[in-house]
Amino acid sequence: MTTSNLTEELPAQRKGDDETPVLEVRDLHVEFKTREGIVRAVNGVNYSVKSGETLAVLGESGSGKSVTAQAIMGILDSPPGRVAKGEILFRGQDILKLDEEERRKLRGPKMAMIFQDALSALNPVFSVGNQLGEMFRVHQGMSKKDAKLKAIELMDRVKIPAAKARVNDYPHQFSGGMRQRIMIAMALALEPDLIIADEPTTALDVTVQAQVMDLLAELQKEYAMGLILITHDLGVVADVADKIAVMYAGRIVEQAPIHELYKRPAHPYTRGLLDSIPRLDQKGQELYAIKGLPPNLLKPPAGCAFNPRCPKAQDICRTDVPALVPVTERDGAELVGRASACHFWKEQIHG
Repeated sequence: MTTSNLTEELPAQRKGDDETPVLEVRDLHVEFKTREGIVRAVNGVNYSVKSGETLAVLGESGSGKSVTAQAIMGILDSPPGRVAKGEILFRGQDILKLDEEERRKLRGPKMAMIFQDALSALNPVFSVGNQLGEMFRVHQGMSKKDAKLKAIELMDRVKIPAAKARVNDYPHQFSGGMRQRIMIAMALALEPDLIIADEPTTALDVTVQAQVMDLLAELQKEYAMGLILITHDLGVVADVADKIAVMYAGRIVEQAPIHELYKRPAHPYTRGLLDSIPRLDQKGQELYAIKGLPPNLLKPPAGCAFNPRCPKAQDICRTDVPALVPVTERDGAELVGRASACHFWKEQIHG
């Protein structure tokens, strides 16, 4: 199917439609070929996000969060990386079957990404107005003058002070928080249906983090877009996410509505992440840390990948990989949207 045919079908889906996911990732496997062997960075990931919904993807560095996002956007470094298996459905169409030119035309108008290092992501030799305006010049054929006016409008929209006076400034002339706002403006430029924000608050102080997250939430509500928020910090997503997928060693180990996960985690890894969040009522106490390090994906441990670090690991955890299964109440009633990949999730969630 050509891009023109794909984009012609998209308006039939209402942007605010709550029933049809904007994006579905099905059984996604991504691997990297190295001199030492095959690194299986993503192993069977499944998740979806609807219009107006925020999915937080959480996990330590190396868990596969960003690699999954790169596969969705079609920006994997290939070689050595490649999608080995799976489907990525945007509005029901498998975008992995499109050629590079067709996928390029989707990036920006239909899906966009906010990268974690705004200084590196922005080109230092072009003004921010030039970089913002490029979206309109390339995708909509605007003149330089009109594109510059749109750039000023976007800078105003993301609350950059004195946008008209600063549109010709260069990235190094802005603070970290302002650069991240420019990245958000670039992602929003063509009003896409889906935005992926990869660690959007990295290296920002707590106050600026809160401002950036509030801005993202406000803009998402205004544009009714789907948002995938990649982070390693549960505290950052508490007030903005609708649901969460916790990743470890390339797999999703728990899925849940955000507030349900905070109240009753169903996986020991999630419990460890929650326990490591600083709390005001524990001032002066030593912060909890999960012991050990994430596994080497060249040689992952047998069984559950978390077993070498898990305080509750038993013999079965060292031999059998746990499937991601629905989580239920004690009486067997299914908890909507909840799943766990732990042999002992019942003991974890029910005590």
